Amino acid sequence: MSATPPAEPTPSIRLPGSDEVTLLEGSSFCRSTRTGDIDPHAAQGLFVKDTRLVSSWELTLDNEPLTSLGVLTRAPYAATFVTRAAARAGCPEPTVVIERHRMIADGLREDVLVRNFSHETLDGTLELGIGSDFADLFAVKDGRPATPGPVRRRSNGEDLELSVHHEGQRRGVRVRGHGGQAARDRIRWQLSVPPHGEWQTSIEVLPSAGGEETPAAFPVGAPVETASPARRRRDWRAAAPTVRCANPILQTALDRSVDDLGSLRITDPAHPDLDVIAAGAPWFMALFGRDSLITSWLALPFDLSLARGSLHTLARLQGRRVDPLSEEQPGRILHEVRLGIDETRALGGGSVYYGSIDATPLFVMLLGEAARWGLPAADLAALLPAADRALDWIEGYGDLDGDGFVEYQRATDRGLLNQGWKDSLDAITFADGRPAQPPIALAEVQAYVYGAYQARADLATRAGDPATAQRMRQRADTLRARFDDAFWLPERGHYALALDAAKQPVDALASNQGHCLWTGIARPDRIDAALEHLTSPAMFTGWGVRTLAATMAAFNPISYHNGSVWPHDNAILVQGLARYGRFDAAARIAAALIEASAPFAGRLPELFCGFDRADVPVPLPYPTSCSPQAWAAATPIGLLTALLTLDPDATNGTVTAARQLPAEWGDLTLTGINVGGHRIDLDTRHLPARQPAAHLLTPDNAKGS
Repeated sequence: MSATPPAEPTPSIRLPGSDEVTLLEGSSFCRSTRTGDIDPHAAQGLFVKDTRLVSSWELTLDNEPLTSLGVLTRAPYAATFVTRAAARAGCPEPTVVIERHRMIADGLREDVLVRNFSHETLDGTLELGIGSDFADLFAVKDGRPATPGPVRRRSNGEDLELSVHHEGQRRGVRVRGHGGQAARDRIRWQLSVPPHGEWQTSIEVLPSAGGEETPAAFPVGAPVETASPARRRRDWRAAAPTVRCANPILQTALDRSVDDLGSLRITDPAHPDLDVIAAGAPWFMALFGRDSLITSWLALPFDLSLARGSLHTLARLQGRRVDPLSEEQPGRILHEVRLGIDETRALGGGSVYYGSIDATPLFVMLLGEAARWGLPAADLAALLPAADRALDWIEGYGDLDGDGFVEYQRATDRGLLNQGWKDSLDAITFADGRPAQPPIALAEVQAYVYGAYQARADLATRAGDPATAQRMRQRADTLRARFDDAFWLPERGHYALALDAAKQPVDALASNQGHCLWTGIARPDRIDAALEHLTSPAMFTGWGVRTLAATMAAFNPISYHNGSVWPHDNAILVQGLARYGRFDAAARIAAALIEASAPFAGRLPELFCGFDRADVPVPLPYPTSCSPQAWAAATPIGLLTALLTLDPDATNGTVTAARQLPAEWGDLTLTGINVGGHRIDLDTRHLPARQPAAHLLTPDNAKGS
């Protein structure tokens, strides 16, 4: 009698950087070892405003390092490092456990608890070695940290102060070791802990800029739950809709989305009441135009505040003048904002860089969609002039040669060579591998411009301005026709990736055309041919759709943009397929992405390698991908929105929906969807299944029955 062979175990994966712990709060983050120490020779430290304020942080007992027993993560900004000290003289095993409870915000607080499990009194010296190089974030990331000037040190009782001056700026940090004695580069405590007793202290890291010290976010002696980061997290979770899924993998992915989006929120320094979304941890905890706009769009059914904050902040920083170095132009929406002490390391040599070809039309698109979800009238009125300035930029500076398409070419060698979302140096190539020469008109950018015209037309209709609405729709129609003529490749059956400087179609088979479905610029009779390519083995890995087909000469599954899989890119494709009613393909891709989240405890990485699922049974993340990363975090919400065909009408406080979910997702309920101030509940058991017809949900008909 033959026995049934055992089932193959699910492969496990060890993620890059899994020996490190990253904590986040706002634009600040802290990377350390699993003991809680910060290695000065690694890309670790406490980073505030793009500057490493703590580069070395080592806790020892009698000059012996600690060993990790485990890390307990309580919130994105807090963790407890449980360690043990080396065995004491005459003891066969270690008897001292040291717990380090760390909380970060604009500074750091660490509560240290020493527990003595010996039958003898612990008599020893606890010592914390401290260093700061005030290095720029990107210099640390690239492995080339450089101190911007001599670090001044001053010890005073239990305080150690470090500071640096650089080009008129002063940054500093004060480390207070309560009950300790500070020296030039350390703080010491003399311990006497009775048998089976405990000893504790607190350490505070308080940054300063221009001589002004930042108040402690977690004051010693005050309840932690009253601190601002704790309150912000509670408020975020309370405001987000609640999801209950039959499928545990989907449930985990959606729960993780809400947590990660909350942890990536940063505050506009000029307007503390506005939240924006950082691009990703650990190295991109800053405002990026494209990332914030796409993430806010995908997250709209769960949160409108991210869109509101991003739109206002980007409008405040919208281009006003012509500056070739920063690539600022009137009406242009920025690419990124940096706050480091050494601005010469930033793109464009300043704190704000504008070299993005797509952020400007995406701004107008998001404003239109946010209005549909209920952006308040006062916000809409304040933002509409910025949208019109953005459209002026599109039709002026954005169209370099007056051919009706928006293209890019960097103004100096300090700028980004490629300025779409695929911004790596080798991202835009022909099928035979030749790089496209700028100026380059990307397919998806024309799609965004089409979406911007449609959004502005909708806004004009809402405002009772039929003349503007008609003018914008005419521009959209003209662009759509010209786009089809220039970008559709009839012999290939798909859209070109771009047009090059000679207006030749860049004929690579790439994922960018999924964005053309998203905004509706693609002609309906082109969809099936394009879809056949997108879901072919050359493009679909089983985990998602590749950025570049495996049949292209530049294909490389371990590259950044030439064959990898980006979750947000797939979420946009799924939304586009839903727009054209191709729900079977949309559900197949969405189900694969959610399954891909399982090895990562529900957290989709920024991107993963483009290997076939049949060959590599676990998606392998790109080595330097961000985690969490904003638009990857919003991807599960975007997938769910597409397959429920959620269509809001904030004016009437309604949303229409239909059930187009993958069968394996089962039933789910969404409680508290916010549409124009109305809270709406949705239960998929009451929705029409697998039908394109929508079902009306209202506050009075909350379950859709």
